[in-house]
Amino acid sequence: MAEINTVEDPADPRLGDYTALTDVELRRRREPAEGLFMAEGEKVIRRALAAGYRMRSMMLTAKWTEVMRDVIEASEAPVYRVTPELAEAVTGYHVHRGALAAMQRKPLPDTAEVIADARRVAVFEDIVDHANIGAAFRNAAALGIDAVLLTPRCADPLYRRSVKVSMGAVLQVPWTRVDPWPQGIETLRAAGFVTAALTLAKDSVDLRELAARRYPRLALVFGTEGDGLRRRTVAAADLSVTIPMGGGVDSLNVAAASAVAFHATAP
Repeated sequence: MAEINTVEDPADPRLGDYTALTDVELRRRREPAEGLFMAEGEKVIRRALAAGYRMRSMMLTAKWTEVMRDVIEASEAPVYRVTPELAEAVTGYHVHRGALAAMQRKPLPDTAEVIADARRVAVFEDIVDHANIGAAFRNAAALGIDAVLLTPRCADPLYRRSVKVSMGAVLQVPWTRVDPWPQGIETLRAAGFVTAALTLAKDSVDLRELAARRYPRLALVFGTEGDGLRRRTVAAADLSVTIPMGGGVDSLNVAAASAVAFHATAP
């Protein structure tokens, strides 16, 4: 059973993993470099543990100690009990969920390993918004996507906001970064995937037609809402696909577009 330590000083070095969680640039640099990420709230912490991530420590307010009792008893990681005021002083925001855990990252697998048993894969290119990445992973988990590939410039799916928006789905969907890109399309093609680039190009195939073709292995490639996919990516893909829209709307947020495409191409 983990030892429960009451901490009363926000400068206590034992709370170092939890400092300045609202400083996005700092955390984006620090967390991958130190091999950690934050799991916030009971459900996300439990999902992280169930997915095989190792807990470095947990910071709890008093009322959450009993709620997380079974986790505490099953872990050897230190537990720091703090007041809500101290938690806010350390993290920079009101931790209303009352439970935070610093988790150890796993080494990223290579692309071939992630897609080995997959039938439908989502690829996201240069999505820098953490909320969009989190929402896309939640869509992937809910709508049967087997794996997610991220290009090098994509936001960190294990950043606290991404994990939170995804409701922990980033912890259950296999994923990795594909680098270099778009050369990584050749890895998908060699594995038997048809790569479909979601784009507004006039010569694109209607999403409904793509769904009707029932490709046995399909990779759906999404770009940013503003700029869309790079021209090199569209040229390298096997075909271009567009979502038919009306009402004078010509594009969707990437998370919304992914949900539509995932649902339409479901087996």
